Amino acid sequence: MSSYGFLAGCYDELTYDVDYAAWADYVEKHFTRHGLPGQTVLDLACGTGSLTWELAKRGYEMIGVDRSPEMLAQAAEKDGTDVPIAPMFLCQSMEDLDLYGTIDACVCCLDSVNYVTDPKKLRRAFQRVHLFLMPGGLFLFDINTPEKLMGLDGQVFLDETEDSYCVWRAEYSKRSRLCSYFMDIFRLDPDSGQWDRGEELHQERAYSVEELTEFLRQAGFGQIQVYGNLRLRPPRPGEERIFFVARKDS
Repeated sequence: MSSYGFLAGCYDELTYDVDYAAWADYVEKHFTRHGLPGQTVLDLACGTGSLTWELAKRGYEMIGVDRSPEMLAQAAEKDGTDVPIAPMFLCQSMEDLDLYGTIDACVCCLDSVNYVTDPKKLRRAFQRVHLFLMPGGLFLFDINTPEKLMGLDGQVFLDETEDSYCVWRAEYSKRSRLCSYFMDIFRLDPDSGQWDRGEELHQERAYSVEELTEFLRQAGFGQIQVYGNLRLRPPRPGEERIFFVARKDS
């Protein structure tokens, strides 16, 4: 079982409830509060590019990076008629990030950081982001908290639309700190009218605030702040998603 090879074709349908405009609003609030050196923004682990395109509509020069060619194919096919500058999409893993020039900000959203399950690779990914950021640039990302991932253990979920159906169960291991999602996905083929089935395994690692703060410091970031879920306040006990904002010193 691989990740996203089959899911890519129905990912947007199954995540229809994600309000990308609200996520972009939140990102822009931090951009405004801190001020950016310029307008070039990297969307790291961009997936099907929904947030990438949303920020591009707002005038940012976007670069979308993801390790899944299938997800990037979906991103590249989206309508960009109302975008001043179309995003550039690159197929790369986070830890091997290699850009053509510098960026003014990097966003990594929808708990993509949790999907880097090897702490060594995550530390390297933070270092690569720091390398390409302009002085004064921002790195903003969110995570599913350990409490949320532990709470998913043993749960079964069902997502369905007219043309897709996904049932998945979650298992959390305290020893490895990994939450594994075992997915059965069914997609309707519009040409044949038949249903195709795929199986995928996805995993997220539980990282603590202290761990991630130390990884950021080791990468060279300063002014590291932590926020509640799409809020401009510190996290509250039991919050399931939190945000980090780190700045590269001028």
